[in-house]
Amino acid sequence: MQQRFADRIGVSRPTLGKMESGDPGVSIGAWAKALELLDRQDELDLLLAPGDNLFEKYEQESAPPRKRVSRRRQ
Repeated sequence: MQQRFADRIGVSRPTLGKMESGDPGVSIGAWAKALELLDRQDELDLLLAPGDNLFEKYEQESAPPRKRVSRRRQ
C-alpha cells in the first residue's frame, strides 16, 4: 500500500518514509501531489506557513552573553 502511494506521488518508498516523519528535505512538489491525491489541497498553506526565523535564532545563540552591571551604592 505504501509503495503504491509513493509511486502515485512520484517518490521512492524511503522518501515517503521521510514525509511521514516530517523531514523538511522533501520537495514541496511531493507534498503538493500527496495532498492533491488525498483531496486535502487546502492544507498546502500549512506547509508554507512561516516557522522559526533561523537567522534570528542563530544571532541570538551566537551573541555574547549579556553582562550585568553592578549597582553598588556610594
